[in-house]
Amino acid sequence: MNRSRRLRKNEIIRNLVRETRLAKDQLIQPFFVLEGRNRKIEISSMPGIYRYSGDLLLKAIQDYQKSGGKAGILFGIPGKKDLQGSQAYADNGIIQKTLKLIKKEFPDFFVITDVCLCGYTTHGHCGLVEGRQILNDKTLLLLTKVAVSHAQAGSDMVAPSDMMDFRVQHIRAGLDKNGFEDTPILSYAVKYSSAFYGPFRDAVDSTPQFADRKTYQMDCANQREAIKEARQDVMEGADLIMVKPALPYLDIITLLRHQLTVPIVGFSVSGEYAMIKAAARAKWIDEKSSVLESLIAIKRAGADIIISYYAHEVLTWI
Repeated sequence: MNRSRRLRKNEIIRNLVRETRLAKDQLIQPFFVLEGRNRKIEISSMPGIYRYSGDLLLKAIQDYQKSGGKAGILFGIPGKKDLQGSQAYADNGIIQKTLKLIKKEFPDFFVITDVCLCGYTTHGHCGLVEGRQILNDKTLLLLTKVAVSHAQAGSDMVAPSDMMDFRVQHIRAGLDKNGFEDTPILSYAVKYSSAFYGPFRDAVDSTPQFADRKTYQMDCANQREAIKEARQDVMEGADLIMVKPALPYLDIITLLRHQLTVPIVGFSVSGEYAMIKAAARAKWIDEKSSVLESLIAIKRAGADIIISYYAHEVLTWI
């Protein structure tokens, strides 16, 4: 008879037969950077997560590295915004300046940069706007400029999150033309229009000033469309594919794992972080156990890499 409890009787044997493991090298911590010096501002809807000025961000990265962190994804908060999001691709933009600081201080730290316009535009949308319409094709040139400027400043990987059609193809061509053939693209290929992004929009002040993003982000009810989006981006030159959010879309991660051969990234988003943090502070759940269980679920579903606001803490736990 197969008595399953034989392999559960103590922690040693449970760990020996464990099927899914979290790997330190496959966790990525998001970082927010803003203008100025000596600034560290906690994000009210994400307790424990901060916006840093460049000088203090270096200290945060140093602490993260001491815990075993090797990679981070960087989001910028510009000092000014306009209709075109020009600070997203300016030579002295917040991301461009910060990349140079990081690479000077920590040349081996792997920096991924978010490529989008939403945090840099006054209207809060991810593309150029005409009236109340988001202009897909006219946005592609600007997204390419953003990606190239990031690579020139030292980004190790660019991650377009805008969800404009054909942006991977244009960014790949722009990178190659400017001598960055070896800079990989992590595409937010399967980015759903989700209610779980609220705290992030607080962090970068990117809530749309009109309508919403449902005309370019995916419908939460659609599964087959995820395959179409992911295959399209791989065909255009994406090296890695992201599913965002992660926990509500574990079925999508598993589906794509069976359909694709490229690495898959699961982004455990701000709303997921905020819910666990709030419940833990209210003593309704155990924070550490809940976080580890949720990240194991993302790995078990098929993700190779996890972006999580808990990454730094998890590194100290595992």
